[in-house]
Amino acid sequence: MLTVKKLSFSYHCTKKTHPVFKELDITFSSGLNALLGPNGAGKSTLLKCIFGLLRCSGAVFCGGRNITRMKTNDKTKLMSYLPQMDIEMSSLTVLEMVLLGRLPELGRRVSDEDLKNVMDTLDALNIAQLASRSFGELSGGQKKLVFIAQTLVREPEIILLDEPVNSLDLQKQLELCLLLRRITEEKGIKIVVVLHDINLAARFADHIVVLDENGRIYSAGTPHEVISETMLREVYGVEASLNHDENGIPSISPIRSVRDQA
Repeated sequence: MLTVKKLSFSYHCTKKTHPVFKELDITFSSGLNALLGPNGAGKSTLLKCIFGLLRCSGAVFCGGRNITRMKTNDKTKLMSYLPQMDIEMSSLTVLEMVLLGRLPELGRRVSDEDLKNVMDTLDALNIAQLASRSFGELSGGQKKLVFIAQTLVREPEIILLDEPVNSLDLQKQLELCLLLRRITEEKGIKIVVVLHDINLAARFADHIVVLDENGRIYSAGTPHEVISETMLREVYGVEASLNHDENGIPSISPIRSVRDQA
C-alpha cells in the first residue's frame, strides 16, 4: 500500500512562498488510483514529490518502507514515473525506445525475455505494428503511447502517470485505461494516475482522491462515494447532471459554470 504522511511543499520565488499543499495524508489503494482536481490543485506536484523529484517535508511509505529515504537507484527500481512531456525527436526505433525502459534489468546483451516483454507491452497498447518504425516519424499520440510502453515495460511495484491520456483519441484513451486496470489486477502493480476526465476515472479507477484548488484533500474513496453533484460544484465550479449506468458507474454531463449564474 502506498501512503503519504504529512507531505508539504511550497514553491519559493522572488522572496515569496507559494504553498502548494500542506501536511497531506493520503492512503492509496492497491489497484488503480485516480488523482482528480482543478488546475493548480497540485496533482502533478504531488506525483513529483512522491517520486522524489521535488524536496518536500513529510514521508512516503510503501509496504512499511520509507521511500523518501531510499537511494535513487533503489527508488527507480521500485517506481516508474511518466510526467507530462513535450514530445521529443529520436532516431531510435520504437522497439529500441521501449527497450530503454528496461535499462535497470538489461545485461550486456538483450535477452529473448527482454524482447518478449517489449513486444507484449507494445501489443497490449495495440502499437506492435510500429516496432520497426523510427520514433521521429510517429504522430504525437503514437509517441505518447511509446513513452507509456517504456514506463510499463519495467513492471515496477508502483507506476505514477501524469495525464497519460492527453493527445490520445477516444479509442486509445479507453484502451489505455483498460490496460492500466488489467495491469493492477493481473500483476499486482499499484498505479496512481492524474486525470482530467472524470468519466474515465469513474469507469476505471478503484479509488479516487480529489484535491481542491488549495491543495487540500476534498474527498477520497470509490467512484460511487466520491463523484457527486456537490463535489463537482464545490471543487470544479460546475453544475452537472449525474447518472449511473446499469453497473452503478457514475457518469457526469457538465451543464454550466457556476460563474455563469452570477
